[in-house]
Amino acid sequence: MGTLFGTDGIRGLANQYPMDAKTAFTVGQAITHVFKKKDHPPRVVIGRDTRISGPMLEDSLGAGIASMGGNAYLAGVLPTPGVAFVTRNMRADAGVVISASHNLYQDNGIKIFSGDGFKLSDQQEAVIEDLVLGGRLDQMTPPAGGFGSAKRMEKVFEKYSTFLKDTFPANLSMAGVKIVIDAANGATCRVAPLVFTELGAEVTVIHDKPNGTNINDNCGSQYTQDLQKRVTDDGADVGLAFDGDGDRLIAVDEKGRRITGDQIMIICAKMLKDEARLKNDLLVSTVMSNLGLTIACRKFGFKHHTSNVGDRYVLEDMRRLGAVIGGEDSGHLIFLDDHTTGDGILAALKLIAATLKQGKAVSQLAGMMDVYPQKLINVAVSRKPDISTVPQIAEAIKAVEKSLGKKGRVLVRYSGTQNLCRVMVEGPTEDLTKKYCNQVAETVKEALG
Repeated sequence: MGTLFGTDGIRGLANQYPMDAKTAFTVGQAITHVFKKKDHPPRVVIGRDTRISGPMLEDSLGAGIASMGGNAYLAGVLPTPGVAFVTRNMRADAGVVISASHNLYQDNGIKIFSGDGFKLSDQQEAVIEDLVLGGRLDQMTPPAGGFGSAKRMEKVFEKYSTFLKDTFPANLSMAGVKIVIDAANGATCRVAPLVFTELGAEVTVIHDKPNGTNINDNCGSQYTQDLQKRVTDDGADVGLAFDGDGDRLIAVDEKGRRITGDQIMIICAKMLKDEARLKNDLLVSTVMSNLGLTIACRKFGFKHHTSNVGDRYVLEDMRRLGAVIGGEDSGHLIFLDDHTTGDGILAALKLIAATLKQGKAVSQLAGMMDVYPQKLINVAVSRKPDISTVPQIAEAIKAVEKSLGKKGRVLVRYSGTQNLCRVMVEGPTEDLTKKYCNQVAETVKEALG
């Protein structure tokens, strides 16, 4: 896409380009210019996670917005989906999230929402990128008296938590449900416990003491070992692991087993189908979803569409095809009837609603989908030719696909941000899957390493 925006906004090491104060200031100016209105100064909501670099970038963005004649509304620490909700709810012109999602504290990022709560298109990002890199913004600033302001918002948590609680069926109660939450020392630390407690659940929270440097550190959706142990130790009904900015959910069943995003999607899609609310009988996921998801879709009688990797591409396909549920195995789950973006807390509410409606434990519902053994190997490469044009790789893939038949699959793709080739194989057994993945990976290494 260029030198600034990646697959999910702008990312980088904090205090280094492009995640430095100077660039953030310029990005704030560019956003304000792009979203300027004839009848009022642009209104831009800014939220962030708990990284130590967050306040620095928040101040810089706010200053850039004000310098270009816009008004910045600082929401403070708030999950990414909370910023999307508040932006739409207060009829703002844009929303900005300062977060590097599930990465460690050294990184940070900037994600941008338009006033309707959806992430920007590639074309909109290209316009902002051109302004930031073009060096012309200084000539566009308004004269003295034409600049805007930055002000702290009030009652943001209350608005967002009320929205979340209102998505939970009024005829259901969480009374007696024991939940353990892993807040990843991130943006969900306050709002997630509040939502589930006020809905009647008995809530225990771990990793909810952010200090600026412990976000996602061996906790949250990427590292569920502490949550799994706590769920079994406490005899809880379910564990909920969010990532640093709260747009992902990975669950843990009452037996302490990890439940993937794919399994949660099947549970929720089946609930929607049973209630005649699965629009177009369609579920959207990415090519990285487990083969078991495709098989479960067939079993339960709904269609399955695969999109490119990235929740923004899932969302684009959902809107284009008229789907109301979609997501990624990593835990980005989108429920378009309720929200415009992936929301970990919302997904958790849907999962718990499904258990209550069916009177079944999470482990029983997770059993609706068989998870095929999967092996992923990242191979360092020196070049990135089209895979199909490298004969030995194409032949290795074809041979493995022939051996697997309908009992597995092979996916070989390049990383969008690193000089890596990702080799993923799914198969009927752990041993076969590992064997075939190693076979293909060795061929890739010989050809492109």
